[in-house]
Amino acid sequence: MSENRPVRPPLFTQIDVTQSTPSPTPPPAGSLAEVAMLLRQLLAIEQRQTKLLEDLLTQVSVSQRQRAAELGQWRQANPHLAKKCREAAEALARVQTEFLHQLTEEVNTNFDALLDGEFMFTEFVDRFGPRMAHLNGILQVLAQLSSPPATANSSNNNSP
Repeated sequence: MSENRPVRPPLFTQIDVTQSTPSPTPPPAGSLAEVAMLLRQLLAIEQRQTKLLEDLLTQVSVSQRQRAAELGQWRQANPHLAKKCREAAEALARVQTEFLHQLTEEVNTNFDALLDGEFMFTEFVDRFGPRMAHLNGILQVLAQLSSPPATANSSNNNSP
């Protein structure tokens, strides 16, 4: 009896696992010149941005120094009022702390209502928002006008 079995391909084949490195192809000559031109353009743009940033920094610095000098002159001309501004700023900071306690308590107590109800959220913002904004503005003005703390001068007065 002759066996007519179909010929099957082998289950396992050999795989070549050797590493072959393709030879690098040199870029076209025109491409290198284009890359160099693009790099020069990028460098020029970076230099321009650096110059603009330096000009901006100079402008802001001049404005800040002028404002600091004006505040210093005002403080020297009004030392008693500057001291009163410092005291008021410290007192108002304590008021702000208490206000923040009330605000956070309100948020923690009514979190679900604030999250779900637009009316409650609007009421909350209307009640606390303007007061917080105005209080912060007043504190900033008082802090700017107030005299610097006396800790730096007190160390000089204690020297023998």
